[in-house]
Amino acid sequence: MKTCLLIDESRVMRSYTRAIVENLAFTCREAPDSKSALMTCAFAMPDVIMLDWSLPGLSGVECLKAIRALPDGDRPKIILCSSNSDIDQILLALDQGADEYVMKPFDKDIIRSKFEQTGLI
Repeated sequence: MKTCLLIDESRVMRSYTRAIVENLAFTCREAPDSKSALMTCAFAMPDVIMLDWSLPGLSGVECLKAIRALPDGDRPKIILCSSNSDIDQILLALDQGADEYVMKPFDKDIIRSKFEQTGLI
C-alpha cells in the first residue's frame, strides 16, 4: 500500500485530508510541523506528501526544500496546499520542487485529480 504524509498544523485539516487520502487506498502518517515532518521523512520517505504552506517553524516552502535535500527526497510527490491564490506563490512552490499546488478548501474530487495528474493513482 502506498503511503502519504500529511503535514499541517491543524488537526482538523489533517483529519479531513486523511479521510480523503485513505479512501484512495493510501496509508497516512501525520505531522503538525516541519520538524516532525523532516524526522518522519528521514525515517521512512512516503510516496506522497500533502504539505501546508503555513507551518510553525519552517514555512511550507522551506520544509519542501529540506525534504528534497534528504536522501531519497526526490522520490515523493509533494502537493503544496494553501489558501493563498497568489500566482507568484504558486510559481515559487513549483520552482522549489512541488509537484502540484492545491487551493484550500479542497474536496475529494480535487485531491483525486491531483493524485491522478501526478501518477499516484
